[in-house]
Amino acid sequence: MANKDRPASPQGEAGMRLDKFLKVSRIIKRRSVANDACDTDHVSVNGRPAKPGLRLKVGDVITLRFGESANDFEVLSLNEHARKDEAGEMYRMLK
Repeated sequence: MANKDRPASPQGEAGMRLDKFLKVSRIIKRRSVANDACDTDHVSVNGRPAKPGLRLKVGDVITLRFGESANDFEVLSLNEHARKDEAGEMYRMLK
């Protein structure tokens, strides 16, 4: 039975999980570290605190805060698997 509030994609869910995107794009090396960063409020998406299971879409802006620094990344593509040389094409650094 389909959920009427959320459009379905061919994969069954719209977008990609935030923790998976951070790992596949190699912004964060391990998915468990991405989960911990989200759970400790070091990650926000479009200005709102984000949990690891948040579904990203192209155009979302991810902010990572560690210590005094913050980096913003715009999501350009949602590849399920990316080689090391392709990972940097999944996002654009804003700051």
